[in-house]
Amino acid sequence: MALKITVIGTGYLGATHAAAMADMGFEVLGMDVVPEKVAALSRGEIPIYEPGLEELLRRHVAGFEGSTGRLRFTTSYEEVAAFGDVHFVCVNTPQKHGEYACDMSYVDSAVAGLAPHLTRPALVVGKSTVPVGSAARLAEMLAELAPAGRDAELAWNPEFLREGFAVEDTLHPDRIVTGVTSAHAEKLLREVYAAPIAEGTPFIVTDFPTAELVKSAANSFLATKISFINAMAEVCEAAGGDVVRLAEALGHDDRIGRKFLRAGIGFGGGCLPKDIRAFMARAGELGADQALTFLREVDSINMRRRGHMVELAREAVGGVFLGKRVAVLGATFKPDSDDVRDSPALNVAGQIHLQGGQVTVYDPRGMENARRVFPTLGYAESAVDAIRGADVVLHLTEWAEFRELDPVALGEVTAGRHILDGRNALDGEVWRRAGWTYRALGRP
Repeated sequence: MALKITVIGTGYLGATHAAAMADMGFEVLGMDVVPEKVAALSRGEIPIYEPGLEELLRRHVAGFEGSTGRLRFTTSYEEVAAFGDVHFVCVNTPQKHGEYACDMSYVDSAVAGLAPHLTRPALVVGKSTVPVGSAARLAEMLAELAPAGRDAELAWNPEFLREGFAVEDTLHPDRIVTGVTSAHAEKLLREVYAAPIAEGTPFIVTDFPTAELVKSAANSFLATKISFINAMAEVCEAAGGDVVRLAEALGHDDRIGRKFLRAGIGFGGGCLPKDIRAFMARAGELGADQALTFLREVDSINMRRRGHMVELAREAVGGVFLGKRVAVLGATFKPDSDDVRDSPALNVAGQIHLQGGQVTVYDPRGMENARRVFPTLGYAESAVDAIRGADVVLHLTEWAEFRELDPVALGEVTAGRHILDGRNALDGEVWRRAGWTYRALGRP
């Protein structure tokens, strides 16, 4: 008999995972405690922008022409327990307010809500990013609360989604990591992931702590690489070097590689910043805080880049923002997303606004979310409208649309032809030939 899959938590991770599992041929039941979210997903609507996800969802939610009908949604833990053989926990693990540590309340609540209804053998699979040691604790909670006892097993299967590529990363992952305590759990997960395994995706079996550490370690490494090249940008500015050429030279060393070596205003989003902080907090609890003290400097470098961009913008408008108009291109923390959580672009825009600048923001996808976070900023319907009358233009999110802008035409509507490239993604020579003063972080 084919396995039936449930997905608890239908946010960014859960909605993507549920739709992908249905696409792999499973009957899937998604569950959320928010009725409005369940109703929207049942209509084939997603609350976020993620390329390809809405189409994938509608391919499997009943009611759409040609739909397989393999995917539906509920608010009932009882229905989830009765339906599923494998239950994926995909709820959020935000940073605790006022602390570095991870807030585990949503994960704990999901396990506590599901467990009392598990009357037959089942596998509960955590996908959320959690502090190391959480899985062992949750496994005990599950066994204690479930009528099925030890037949209600836990496994840990961290997610490695990149926003903008989440559908591809779920259907065709670069690796599958599974923390298990039994051969039975491994067998079930191999069945769940049979399609990507058949394509050649590595299937890595390990213990709970290692599985939990993989995501934290991966994000810490990426954050370190980004902050390293941004530190080199600071040195280049002091020494008169060019960080783009430096990164190019470093990238040819296959021990280092080219990815994540573009200097700019740093990383943001809902994962990297909070994950490295939670990792530091957990290491401290384990008595291994010295092992991760370098991450404090990684975080510090990252936040410093935002302040540096504000300083460059102040210089460009003559030393004071009061009465000056500043155009900000980009609000999301990265392109191909509408996510503005801990966005460096919005952070810079907000700082300039607080210092008296008249800031106008434009982003292809993130305007609605940006307005909710910073309602006092100005917002434009297009890049041209944002730039009209501006004393300086800040390019802060590397959307393809911004690389295609015509600097000659923009020069006709702006008050001052000054552009600061916070992502080192524009062609500086093209802008300079059009009469603009072009400056990028870490470049002459």
